[in-house]
Amino acid sequence: MNSCSSVDKRRSTIRVVTLGCSKNLVDTEHLLAQVKDRFEIIPEDDDRPVDYFLVNTCGFIGDAKEESIQAILEAAELKKAGKVGQLLVFGCLSQRYNAELPDMIPEVDGWYGARDLSPVVRALGCRMKPRLANERLRKDAALPYAYLKISEGCDRRCSYCAIPFIRGPHKSVPMEDILAEARSLADSGVKELILIAQDTTYYGLDIYHRRALAELLEKLSEIEGIRRIRIHYSYPADFPEDVLDQMASNPKVCRYLDIPLQHVSDKVLDMMHRHVDGRWTRELIRKMREKVPGIVLRTTMIVGHPGEGEEEFNELLDFVKVAHFERLGAFTYSEEEGTYDAEHFPDSVPEEVKKERLDILMNEQSLISSGFNESRIGTEVVVLADYVNDGIIVCRSEYESPEVDGEILVKFEPETMGESADNLVGRFFKVRITEADEYDLVGDFVTFVD
Repeated sequence: MNSCSSVDKRRSTIRVVTLGCSKNLVDTEHLLAQVKDRFEIIPEDDDRPVDYFLVNTCGFIGDAKEESIQAILEAAELKKAGKVGQLLVFGCLSQRYNAELPDMIPEVDGWYGARDLSPVVRALGCRMKPRLANERLRKDAALPYAYLKISEGCDRRCSYCAIPFIRGPHKSVPMEDILAEARSLADSGVKELILIAQDTTYYGLDIYHRRALAELLEKLSEIEGIRRIRIHYSYPADFPEDVLDQMASNPKVCRYLDIPLQHVSDKVLDMMHRHVDGRWTRELIRKMREKVPGIVLRTTMIVGHPGEGEEEFNELLDFVKVAHFERLGAFTYSEEEGTYDAEHFPDSVPEEVKKERLDILMNEQSLISSGFNESRIGTEVVVLADYVNDGIIVCRSEYESPEVDGEILVKFEPETMGESADNLVGRFFKVRITEADEYDLVGDFVTFVD
């Protein structure tokens, strides 16, 4: 077997379609870094025939599973038409349904899981190269931000969640490996790191026997070129308060936190196996706002979980009104086979009731988010320019995370800025907010700050 340093006159072609979350995207980028010497990498949206077509799947909830199945079936049709040589599937869906899928879609040449990329690399005729372990071939190398996965798997056993038996137990990435990957990203032009995992606040417990997220934040902030560090997917139980200290004192750590709470009712939280109650949750939010003035909180809620009656839903709604989360997403409960819920709690809330509750909750959140954005009119914020589109600079402050939050839109004015549009991506500058809606803000350029 070669090591992917092919001497063929024509390199084989490969296209990878990545579905699901940012963690899957990072996996794909690591995979492509391992095989880039042998393959010509064809973009996802390029319909040229390829020698290898890979689908990195999501298997978390029903809609995601359906999307993954559809993507595989579409790739199978391309193979039947002679536009694909080998069709390989990996990721969460194939990890979860490895026994059922081969018979369902026989056109697939190989099925691989989500926990180890080496079998996929071998199927591509290559060997894993340790020297490239911390390298990634980024999908969009022009973007000034990148996701940085700090652990894999999860030891939490939330009753509704399939992730632990898909991704396995929690496994922290050694700090030296994370720092090496972060330095590589910084060298490639990345200015903002977004820390991701199934549970970022659990980081370090398995290998250092302590919660080490705050220490990691401090070390990452020492890397030259990194200007922002953002935390996603934190867990409320046993939240490490030294992380709040970093947010309050370290100028590179964004005053922004993604912390999925899921609910606030004691009854529902207990049935969810969340290991917190409503009082703890309320106190945690109060403490975060007290210790980190101006913090922006993003959370996620589930409506219609077994045990949620009108009383429990109204408690959730009242909590959202009082807590005033700047960002909030929600989804209706979906029973997932193999979970504790599926085995012990019937899916008792009618679908129409779930949808009604979701609409009520999100309508309330719409008012909160709009109010927050409108309160920012007239203020000045430092933004990072992500890209330029049709004369508009698309930016974010520390209070907006890419892909999930709104954006700050600034008109490109070459006379005022003294730069070409191409030179603005990855730059930091101050803007004055002039307009706002529920999602996006509009601002005027003030001055460069980098």
